[in-house]
Amino acid sequence: MRELTRPQLPDRVRTLLDDLDAASGDAIGEAAGLLLEAVEADGIVHVAGAGHSLAMVLETFYRAGGLAAVRPIWDPRVFPLDDAVLSTRAERQAGTGRAVVEEAAPAPPDVAVVFSTSGRNPYPVEIAQECAARGVPVIAVTSARASEGAAARAATTLADHASIVLDTCVPPGDVLHPAAAPRTAAASTILAAYAWSRVLAALDDLAAARGADLLRWTSANVPGSDELNVALLERYRHRVPELTGDGPSGPRPVG
Repeated sequence: MRELTRPQLPDRVRTLLDDLDAASGDAIGEAAGLLLEAVEADGIVHVAGAGHSLAMVLETFYRAGGLAAVRPIWDPRVFPLDDAVLSTRAERQAGTGRAVVEEAAPAPPDVAVVFSTSGRNPYPVEIAQECAARGVPVIAVTSARASEGAAARAATTLADHASIVLDTCVPPGDVLHPAAAPRTAAASTILAAYAWSRVLAALDDLAAARGADLLRWTSANVPGSDELNVALLERYRHRVPELTGDGPSGPRPVG
């Protein structure tokens, strides 16, 4: 029988969701407003992350109900499924994030969204720094607590270069269970995905209030979706090469 007095994982996750709502409620509305301004001006939302934060890049790109004007910007070396050790080295190597932004060349009225729980490695920091230097506002999805407890591998943090910060409230080390000495059950993907879903919901409400028509993908598993999505593919394929397989590919050596 489980101990009723010991905090259980579902309760801890729900508490963190409440913490995120309290910490980032205003920022979520601000992020929705920034995104709406960008897409109404025909801008592109450039989305970045490394390692397991790439799960959130997938959550934003070519996703059912997601914005069509999204481009993932990334270096294949930070993708852990091809070479996990290499992905860690690449995220820590100075210059990798800057090169990614130089290749994508974002410019106003574009906006950037950068996911990184710790926000302390050079890769996400450089992406945010370079985007901001180009006049492209940055939405950082990160955790203040995790950042404070992480090794500082860059002189600044992701949040330092962001116009808007969504604090996911992920604890240092990410894991939640068991409560007394956490060693498993990472929470960062749950919390970041929730934060992004809240942004999309706020964006939808804001667009409806303004009478704006957002271009969004329809699930490929819904009848008639191919016909609905083909117009979006034609509209964005030349500005988002990853839609048709023309984006970055193939591992490149580090160092």
